Parts: sequence; C-alpha cells; structure tokens
Amino acid sequence: MRALTLDPGTADSLQVTEVPEPAPQPGELLVEGLAVGVCGTDKEIARAEYGWAPPGRDRLVLGHESLGRVTTAPPGSGFAAGDLVVGVVRRPDPVPCGACAHGEFDNCRNGDYTERGIKELDGYASERWCVEADYAVVLDPGLSRVGVLVEPASVVAKAWEQVRRVGERAWYEPRRALVTGAGPIGLLAAMIGVQQGLDVHVLDRVEDGPKPLLARQLGATYHHGDVDEVASGLRPDVVIEATGVGSVVLSAVRNTAAFGVVCLTGISSGGHTVNVDVAITNRAMVLENDVVVGSVNANPRHYRQAADALAKADPTWLEGLISRRVPLERFAEAFTARPDDVKVVITL
Repeated sequence: MRALTLDPGTADSLQVTEVPEPAPQPGELLVEGLAVGVCGTDKEIARAEYGWAPPGRDRLVLGHESLGRVTTAPPGSGFAAGDLVVGVVRRPDPVPCGACAHGEFDNCRNGDYTERGIKELDGYASERWCVEADYAVVLDPGLSRVGVLVEPASVVAKAWEQVRRVGERAWYEPRRALVTGAGPIGLLAAMIGVQQGLDVHVLDRVEDGPKPLLARQLGATYHHGDVDEVASGLRPDVVIEATGVGSVVLSAVRNTAAFGVVCLTGISSGGHTVNVDVAITNRAMVLENDVVVGSVNANPRHYRQAADALAKADPTWLEGLISRRVPLERFAEAFTARPDDVKVVITL
C-alpha cells in the first residue's frame, strides 16, 4: 500500500512509497485512511529539523492529524466496521513516569513518550493503518468531511481545560477571551470559546482573506491592529496565545484583567530579542493573581472533548477552515504554503 514517508534526518526526503500492509495486533482496529492534516510540525520534520524514525528504521510514515474509517474491530472494543475514527498521537513512556502512569501522558515528565508520525512511531499518512482501541476516538458520522480537525481541536480543548482548572482555584466566571493568531489552532480555540458563551476576540496581522471572515462567522470580533493597543483595550479574562511570537506573548501577559489566565499554545522559533521590564510584569502578575501556563499535546479525554465540540459546530464553518484538499500523489503541494491557506489536508 502507499504511504507518505521520509527520513527525519534528511531534508527533502518526503515521498510516496510502498510499505507493508498493516496487520492488526490483539486489541487493535484496522482502519482505512481517509485524510491527514498538514501542520507546522510536519513541515519541520520534512526539513529535518525534528522527528525520529521507529527504532531500527530509516524512514517514518508521516501524519499525526488523522481521519479514517474502521474496517475491522475486535469484539468488545466498542468499535464497529464503518465507524469514523481518529487516532490519538502520543503514547505513554514504558517506564512510566507518574503522569503517564495516571493516564496524563500529554504531561509526560521524563520525555520518553512516543508519538505517531513524529517520534519513533509511524503516523497515519497511509492508505490503511492500525490503532489500539484505547487510542482511537469515534466521531459523529456528520464529521466525515472535517473530522481531520479533531487533532488540532484536541490541543485547544486541552488548553481550555487548563484555563478552567487554573481559574477554579478561586471563584471564576470569565467573560471575555482574546485569541492571538487566526490559524487553525487559534480559530478552533475561538470556536470553543464562543461555544462557552464568552465574548471572543481574535487578533491576527492579516486584514482580509478567509481568516477575518471565519472569525466573524463564529460571532467573534476580529482585530488586526497593534497587539498592545488591542489587548490593553480589551483587558481579557482569558488569552489563548497561538502565535508563539515573543512580543505577542508579552503583550498578552501584560494586559489581562485581574485574575487573568494566559495559556500559551504557540511554539516560538527563537532568535528574536524582545526588551521587557521583568519587574513591572512581575508586579502586575503578583498583584492581580495572574497565571501563565503552557499547554501542548492532548490525551484521549481531550480528543473526545474536541470531537464533541466539532459535532456542535456549524459544518459549513468547519469546511471553511480547510483551504485545500490535495491527493496523496500530489503531496508536495500541501507543503507549499499559499497566502490564503488556513488548513491543508492530504486525502488518502
């Protein structure tokens, strides 16, 4: 069968290759691959900046944003042939650390976890794949066109869970949220914020195109001005930061309302210096009981939360997030950005 593979140590080694048919082990589902999403992590792996092949192998099957349909399922697994499913990305380390031992492997303490399509486990960019029933999540049948968005939505479902857990250390009733960045993560974060009944604002640097329209279609307010000006005017109770840009992060931290929670989901590239008065920032955070928390990856609980959030969303709006659908044989097009891209998907 065909799969999208690469040598993680060699840039520009991405190609469609023939790989052996998967053979489900006890407790595993056999799944027909329908689509995989392409994100910044995939592009970093393709540039040999990140990623590890399975032990003893040179090549890795790419793809961690999955969507498939069950072909066979073991009895008593809770799955049946025809179910629409996604596969969870991370697996706990074998030691395990305390977090992994308690099912919170998205917060692994020792870094010995593995990840499908990223770290030592083949991904989902193949015509068929297997997944353990415990690491699969069934979707509403109505998500057959957009279920590939579950993995990025799981990242922000976890972010919102973290915000709530932090806020509930005291009386907590947030009203206004600012999302910085209008890529897939930012827009899905805004979607979940709107579903919670918050007054949601989205900030990005583009002035036109699909991103402002998608934000407004949600019922959110879109901004493209100076981040300090926008954030200081809003004084949000919650910030979901999805850019990783240092100056944006600092502006978000400085300009929340009292008892504000900033959740960082964007990965900074480094190499950029930002001047900051740490004493003033520290003073504001202490006197206002503010919190900054980082959040990455997700476990099956967050995937289920994401699947529920997508099932509640307007399917036409979700379709609007997917800018292009590229067939597997033309995979290179998915790795070449276009100005109006939001999410690009490879169909299998």
